[in-house]
Formats: sequence, C-alpha cells, structure tokens
Amino acid sequence: MIRRPVPLALAAFVLLCLGAGSRAAQQLDPVEGDARQFQVVELTRGLDHPWALAFLPDGDMLVTERSGALRLIRRDGRLERQPITGLPRIVASGQGGLLDVALHPQYGDNGWLYLSYVAPVEGGMATRVARARLDGFRLKDLQEIFSMNRGSTAARHFGSRLLFDRAGYLYVSVGDRGDRPRAQRLHDHAGSVMRLHDDGRIPISNPFVGDPNAAAEIFSYGHRNPQGMALDPVTGMVWIHEHGPQGGDELNRLQAGKNYGWPVITYGVNYGIGTAIGEGTHKAGMVQPVYYWVPSIAPSGMAFYSGDRFPQWQGSLMLGSLKFGLLVRLEMTRGEVIGEERYLHGDFGRIRDVRVGPDGLLYLLTDASDGRLLRLEPPRS
Repeated sequence: MIRRPVPLALAAFVLLCLGAGSRAAQQLDPVEGDARQFQVVELTRGLDHPWALAFLPDGDMLVTERSGALRLIRRDGRLERQPITGLPRIVASGQGGLLDVALHPQYGDNGWLYLSYVAPVEGGMATRVARARLDGFRLKDLQEIFSMNRGSTAARHFGSRLLFDRAGYLYVSVGDRGDRPRAQRLHDHAGSVMRLHDDGRIPISNPFVGDPNAAAEIFSYGHRNPQGMALDPVTGMVWIHEHGPQGGDELNRLQAGKNYGWPVITYGVNYGIGTAIGEGTHKAGMVQPVYYWVPSIAPSGMAFYSGDRFPQWQGSLMLGSLKFGLLVRLEMTRGEVIGEERYLHGDFGRIRDVRVGPDGLLYLLTDASDGRLLRLEPPRS
C-alpha cells in the first residue's frame, strides 16, 4: 500500500487537536534483547538500597544509600566499609532519604560534588540539594543550594535527579509529593524541574523569572515523579522520564516553560480501580510525551550510551526498571524512539540506577537491602 502525504491543512489540524506544539505520543511493542551481547559481572554487594552512582576522575565511585550513607567503591569493586562523613541532616522515610549524587563538570578544578536528599523542614519533609568537597572520607565546605519551598508529611514522590547541561546549568527534578494539584501550581516547587547556577543562584533566563505568581527556579512543570535525567551527548538536549500512576510512565524532552500535563492529562489510571485521571490524554498547551509505557515499568536511572565497548548501542537510551527488574534499551533516531529492547527480566531484582562508565562499560545498581553494583561487559570470546 502506498502511503500518501498528509495535506498540510490536515496536519495542522491534527497538531492543534493534540495540543499546541505537541506530537502524538508513542508506545512500541518491546522485543527481547539478545543477552549474548554482554556478560554481567558483580563488582560488590552489601549496599543498603543504593540509589545513585557517580564516577570520580581516578575511576573510583561514589554511591548513595537511601538510608543516608555515602559510600566509596574503588575502581576494582572493593567497597570501603567506612562511610563518608559530614553529610547534611537526612530523613530516610518511605521513598525518601539520600538520593542522587553528581559531580560538577569542572570537578577536577573545583572539587564540588552535589547531593539531593530529603531533609526535615517546617511542615514535614522536603527535597534539598547541597554541594561539598570530598576530603578523604569526609565532606567539607558543605553548602545548601536549594530547598523545596513547601514541606509535606507524605513520604513519596521526592524525585530526585541531578544533571548538568553543556552550559553548566544544574537541573533538579522534584516530584509532586503525592499531592497531584501541586504539579500545576507555578508558585510551588512540587512536580517541577528546577534550573540553577552551580551555586544555587537563579538564571535570569529561566522562563518564569519576573512572574510574581511563579517560583523563578522552575524550568518546567506538570511532572509527577521524575526519577531519570540524561544529557544527549550529540544534541545537548536534556531528557527526563517520570513515573506514571497505574500505567503512563513517560519519556520527555525537557523544554523551557512547558507544562507536561500531570495530573490534567496522563496515559495512566487510578491504582486498583482503574478509573480515569484528569481530562484524558491530550490537552492544548500541554506537552505530549515522546514515549510512554502501559503497563508501567517504574523507570529508574537513565543514560545515553556513548561508549565504544558496545558499538551496537551507540546513541541508545539505557534505563532501568524497578517494577520488572529490567534493563531497557530505547533505540533513538532524530529524537524519536524507533525500538525498545528489554534485558535481564528480574535476574538481579530492581534496577535503580544505570550509568555509563569512563571505560565505556555499563554500570547498574540494584535496589535491595543487600544491593549490588553490577557491570556489563562484552562477552568473552
């Protein structure tokens, strides 16, 4: 059958129906990935619900544990039993605790590392970000650079990923705290992605600077619980994914000032009873996801693969699944998903973080009381 081009007027009408500037969201049938492409090597275990991983310049690794410890793992996989001291006060409750860790793009010059975590505040708990310098097994020069502007007693949907873009801006994702309407309130940090200078100052180019009814830190809003962020090494575009409710996990390109719709539009439904949420899946002025998952996979850490050890994965988005214990590969072309492959299938439990190492290998953290650090390597010939 010959596919004829869609008339421009009709195409414009379709785009209008889907929402201003939005493309139709996409979901593909996942396929089983060929597990013969790699072998899984366990580097260490005994981590208490590890949440995030960052590579130091010498190849050693920093790992956060949700219970509140920052651990050092040597490049050979040896876990230092002595935790790093000097952290801020952290509340480990429900989904909260010590969350992401990221290094400044000029870490070799300034030594700044960044942590996101849950802290006690008036009204309950809130997501915060601090930076510090590592001196042996302690942090020094600790500075809090961001705190949510409203606390809550809810112990869920804290976010929180940290990412630097090419211009050196720091992005901070914050969940809706389980209080859905907050994600649509521009004066409230909940359900938003913040953009900051590396010291916490607000960039004057942020989209809501000067709006008396909005928090100037906000870069985008209408998010439910974003727990993955990644920088496209080719385009410099920031990508995020977020947890839907029952169904409706989303992959999005991050755009300044955009409303990503939660809870007005979603591809998910209410837990258990399966009833609709909000106004459907589309609304003018709200962004459609690039890709979505029904049923939910509960996506976790995410990274673009740009190494040379798995050339067949070049340019792919690699992400974990908490719900099914998957490693998911999204094949990308021109900013669109053209294929989804799935690996592991619960072989190692819940996958919490996915990172590409400086050696071009893929590193995974498993979310368990006896959590593991795994490395994917090419198969031995």
